[in-house]
Amino acid sequence: MAKGSIGISKILLLPLLLLVLETTAFSENHQLKQQQQRRPRQYYRNAYATMMYMGTPRDYEFYVATRVMIRSLSRLHVAADLVVIASPDVPLRWVQTLEQEDGAKVVRVENLNNPYSNQNNFDKRFKLTLNKLYAWSLVDYDRVVMLDADNLFLRNADELFQCGQFCAAFINPCIFHTGLFVLQPSMEVFKDMLHELKIGRENPDGADQGFIGGYFPDLLDQPLFRAPPNGSKLNGTYRLPLGYQMDASYYYLRLHWSVPCGPNSVITFPGAPWLKPWYWWSWPVLPLGISWHAQRQQTLGYGAEMPVVLIQSLIYLGIIAMTRLARPNISKLCYRRSDKSITLIHTLLKMIAAWSIVAAYVVPFVLIPHTIHPLLGWSLYFLGTFALCFIAINALLLPMLPVLSLWLGFLGVLFVMAFPWYPNGVIRALSVFAYAFCAAPFAWLSLVKVMSSIQAAVEREAYFPKIG
Repeated sequence: MAKGSIGISKILLLPLLLLVLETTAFSENHQLKQQQQRRPRQYYRNAYATMMYMGTPRDYEFYVATRVMIRSLSRLHVAADLVVIASPDVPLRWVQTLEQEDGAKVVRVENLNNPYSNQNNFDKRFKLTLNKLYAWSLVDYDRVVMLDADNLFLRNADELFQCGQFCAAFINPCIFHTGLFVLQPSMEVFKDMLHELKIGRENPDGADQGFIGGYFPDLLDQPLFRAPPNGSKLNGTYRLPLGYQMDASYYYLRLHWSVPCGPNSVITFPGAPWLKPWYWWSWPVLPLGISWHAQRQQTLGYGAEMPVVLIQSLIYLGIIAMTRLARPNISKLCYRRSDKSITLIHTLLKMIAAWSIVAAYVVPFVLIPHTIHPLLGWSLYFLGTFALCFIAINALLLPMLPVLSLWLGFLGVLFVMAFPWYPNGVIRALSVFAYAFCAAPFAWLSLVKVMSSIQAAVEREAYFPKIG
């Protein structure tokens, strides 16, 4: 068992260390290059804008996503200012980072009161999304492209600034999406929107999506936007081609893009909030997550998370080594022959063994930085689960293979999902289902084996604390 455990830890450690060194070095080199190439700030008549506010469980993650999007736009050499509409409670250090390191212009605004917070279907996550209306107050610009942080730009889309007074894309057949839209700033429109909020204009979802959709109810009947070749700006309202808001779910069906309507410019990730592309666990569950992280690696890097990754890696390796060396002593602490049968202690021992295995799979997941690269995240997760399972195996003298069956099962399903040559998403989903169907009996047998081992040990009364 010792050689096997050391071998597994080496396998886990090698890719982890390589990735740590690669991403750390890239981040440092990229930051140095940025400092050397920093030029005087330019001002433009158009802007890409996004917003930031606090009060959700994912504030830091959206801060990272905002920085990646801003830097990716800079990398595409867009001819526009990069504006962040920030609420007053956004930390000052974040604002300074956005301005000094990312080149953004931060506009501080007061949070707009949401009059729809008492609706039955209201989601508290969207309480401050009406701050997006401040985009109409950016009257220093001719046009503003308002963005959510989960947009992934594939190419320069500056032709959007040629659109009219309001333009948006329909990713739903009847409802346009407010994750990206073009507007002409106007204090008159902004004040009218505030008035509509005050009188309680009907809003089906209580968020920006419902309010703006109701404010521009006839967009579906408007012509499709085509950028004039002479660079002139259009007037009126237009529907944007779907290529400017390619819903990631379209990709998952065919595992390639098939959007003939307009240039394939921007990917958006609506839907499950805990499967946004910046979360390390979102890949390979959702294949496009790796594309977002590739963009982060080229722009922001992972230097902020590297110290935590290194510390956790060293802790887990130390646990593996210490547990292996201390195994005889751990066993002696838990071993003596009992003269009595104590049912309560038997039951507690079973619960401790079961919960220690569960904790081995939960604790590393919680501790890993949420926005780390998926390859780093999964490597660290498997190293952590192995280290904590190793404690249970050695302390309770459990069989190694059955305890690690779930570990191997998770590793297997990741390989099945990450396989890059599926013809379409249906075959991929069926493959994952077939793997789970075939693996289920082995998982059940392993569980039975572990519980049988615990029961046998309890019946031999081999695990009571030594007294005296």
